[in-house]
Amino acid sequence: MTTAIVGVGNIGSAVARHLVAGGEHVVLAGKNASGAQELAAELGPLARAAAVPDAIAEADTVVFAVWLDPMKELIPQVASVLDGKVVVDPSNPIAFDAQGQFVRSLPDDQSAGSVVAALLPAGAHYVKAFGTLAAEALAASANRTPERAALLYATDDERAAHAAERLIRAAGFDPVKAGGLADAGRIEAPGGDLHQFGFNGEVVSAEKARAAVTAAR
Repeated sequence: MTTAIVGVGNIGSAVARHLVAGGEHVVLAGKNASGAQELAAELGPLARAAAVPDAIAEADTVVFAVWLDPMKELIPQVASVLDGKVVVDPSNPIAFDAQGQFVRSLPDDQSAGSVVAALLPAGAHYVKAFGTLAAEALAASANRTPERAALLYATDDERAAHAAERLIRAAGFDPVKAGGLADAGRIEAPGGDLHQFGFNGEVVSAEKARAAVTAAR
């Protein structure tokens, strides 16, 4: 199994490092080709770099580790190679105001998940995952002891759910399902009660995450 990671910034590079550490093959791609090549060289034989369409074409699963607005432009450009792929979306509806503070980039009744899912071809398998921790916490919390940290995901697609759980475990976390696409906003920031910021910055265990999911239903 091969995972394409499109975007090698803070989130994408953390996911790539964790997956390779867990024995997964990754293909790295991004706007900055040299950045993808440098990271692939750092990660060793389980990683390689490729152009975005080529990386997607050869992968089973695609993680779009880019900001929401660029993703809205990118997905239509590569839609023809996304059919049949599991698409993992870590995006959050975040923008910055004039003072440099985080603000929502979407109306309160709309999630980044609903926006991204609507852009995908009918044959793609969508899951919101790997975006429930801030980049620094995601990088630092893999294989935590004595209890692993939880990463929550949301999907209505069984194949996507299986892929997300396998990758989350390989990355060194415990997977917890928050619900379907309608629940994607709960694991996004700002505003999601199941995002790290919804837990007041705490990186929670699977037990605490499951309790929070259940409590709100």
